[in-house]
Amino acid sequence: MASLNVGNLGEYLREQRRTAQLSLRQLADAAGVSNPYLSQIERGLRKPSAEVLQQVAKALRISAETLYVRAGILDEKAQDELETRAVVLADPSINERQKQVLLQIYDSFRKENAAEAAAAAAEAAAPRPADAPDAEEPLTP
Repeated sequence: MASLNVGNLGEYLREQRRTAQLSLRQLADAAGVSNPYLSQIERGLRKPSAEVLQQVAKALRISAETLYVRAGILDEKAQDELETRAVVLADPSINERQKQVLLQIYDSFRKENAAEAAAAAAEAAAPRPADAPDAEEPLTP
């Protein structure tokens, strides 16, 4: 887990609030937090909980995961996975069984790719004997 980056989060929240054309007080009311507390978050003086970030995200109509990444609570790879899952689950053109099967396939591909990457990393890190020929060099009698 990354360290909290509340300054970056505060700037981002202020930008999103202004884009939504909300005053600090309006956003605080919509998110169910106090005006001074929200002001302190925007100025990078407070570290909000994941619950508060979720409430603010809902009030701004943005992804809570985006705020988690900005706050350092969630890394970007995890956000990408969550967004992929959310898109699949929100698709009205496929039924629930199809959604679950698709997510199972997605998980199996991710596990397979992670295992291949780990094996490649282990192979690259393994010491090679000095007299062993390189894999790319043909053996000569």
